[in-house]
Amino acid sequence: MGGGGEYEDVFARAKAYEGQAAAVGGVGKDLVNEPMIRHWCEAMGDTNPAYAGADAIAPPTMLQAWTMGGLSGHAGRSEAYDGLLGLLDDAGYTSVVATDCEQEYLRPLRPGDAITFDAVIESVSERKTTKLGTGYFVTTRMDVRVAGRPVGTHRFRILKYVPAARRRSASRAEGAGAVARTAGAAEIPRETAQIPRETVGAAGASGAAGAAGSSGISRPKRPRPVVNRDNAGFWEGVSRHRLLIQRCDGCSTLRFPWLPGCNACGCPDWDTVEAGGDGTVYSYVVMHHPPFPAFDPPYAVGLIELAEGVRMISNVVGVPHDRVRIGMPVRLEFEQVDEELELPVFRAVERSGG
Repeated sequence: MGGGGEYEDVFARAKAYEGQAAAVGGVGKDLVNEPMIRHWCEAMGDTNPAYAGADAIAPPTMLQAWTMGGLSGHAGRSEAYDGLLGLLDDAGYTSVVATDCEQEYLRPLRPGDAITFDAVIESVSERKTTKLGTGYFVTTRMDVRVAGRPVGTHRFRILKYVPAARRRSASRAEGAGAVARTAGAAEIPRETAQIPRETVGAAGASGAAGAAGSSGISRPKRPRPVVNRDNAGFWEGVSRHRLLIQRCDGCSTLRFPWLPGCNACGCPDWDTVEAGGDGTVYSYVVMHHPPFPAFDPPYAVGLIELAEGVRMISNVVGVPHDRVRIGMPVRLEFEQVDEELELPVFRAVERSGG
């Protein structure tokens, strides 16, 4: 990266944003409501009876869902937050990935609650070097309220970075960012990056992608999956061409994505079973926009229901994107994306007699 003086200047200017508002007077676009709770629980496979019936509460991890602006965004994002991200963009840190979130729940949310929120830029880290690249971790804290009273806190952390493969060519651009802007680094739009980790799943964090193409033109590498202590066993299985599903030691419930404890009985102990590989398309989307330099839209991203009963997000391959259908049978295979990355995908299976 650039010289020490340039780094110190960027860091000092970024740190000056700490404590400034990231969003003011935000209002949830919808009241807490039963249909969203039902869809969430169905997607997550969460059958907890507390989330249904006359006295239903919302799953606590839906906290951010009630504050998200959707594709149209929120009008309340501050000039300070845009200014901070613009500063890092101009310094060459043009790529962004959501890394993690922390939530605190003060009281349950119930259908009919009207959400309001404010957010503050809580911290900007020193420059860090990660496997993805070199950059700065930016943490915002959102305080969520109902009728003016606190109900929860959501901390959201992103990494604004220069991709590792681009670091050398971007090293001369810390002040201006010119090289990084033309290098074709994979970028995630700011709103798109804000997806709660719980809704994506271990495979979904890496899988939604199209073919690299056969033109011979060099493409940026796809983002690497985030591997942590909770899902490392899943990715180790993928490296051996095994799709592993967690099974609770307490109640034998199968679960996916991988979690540190059972969401049915709370037991922290588990083992794994290997998926047979058969599944069906439970739901799907076709990605057209936004375009990512590493991917080749349009492509189909499916919510696959495995024969074992759990669901996971991955690509549907072997059939044109406009021929993917709900209920389509699929079969697991492992796709070598590049020399370092292999991913589980699902190939459409022709129906016998079809």
